[in-house]
Amino acid sequence: MLNIVFLTNSWLSSFNQPGLCITVAVLLHYFLLAAFTWMCLESVHFYLALVKVFNVYVPKYTLKCCVTGWGVPAIVITLVLIINKDFYGNGSLSESHPYSNFCWIQDNTVFYISVVAYFFLIFLMNTAMFITVLLQIHSMKTRTQKTSRFWKR
Repeated sequence: MLNIVFLTNSWLSSFNQPGLCITVAVLLHYFLLAAFTWMCLESVHFYLALVKVFNVYVPKYTLKCCVTGWGVPAIVITLVLIINKDFYGNGSLSESHPYSNFCWIQDNTVFYISVVAYFFLIFLMNTAMFITVLLQIHSMKTRTQKTSRFWKR
């Protein structure tokens, strides 16, 4: 959906309908945040599968993932819309290209908080999960090598 909204964004912004442009910008923002959130959930799943292998039964795991993956971005979007729906709109990417209109976030502060900071937090979470998984794999490899040396003796 992110790709579809992104690819049709410029065409839809050419209609010069403020409501349509706000809707497209909100959808683009939502699906971008949802993609980031699902990426984070994948790293959590990776962690559970490779580090917490045993005794990791989570009741209604898929439901919880879906609520998180689709709900957290919805909360962020709702907060932005409650604060001011005019943060979304039609902005030209460059003054020299009048047909390069694109429906997106118009306020830099909102962009940096709701997109860049959001991505940065997810990037930190993914990095932490990745390092944890690497350390676990390394420790398993070390234990396996010690065990095999013991049995060879």
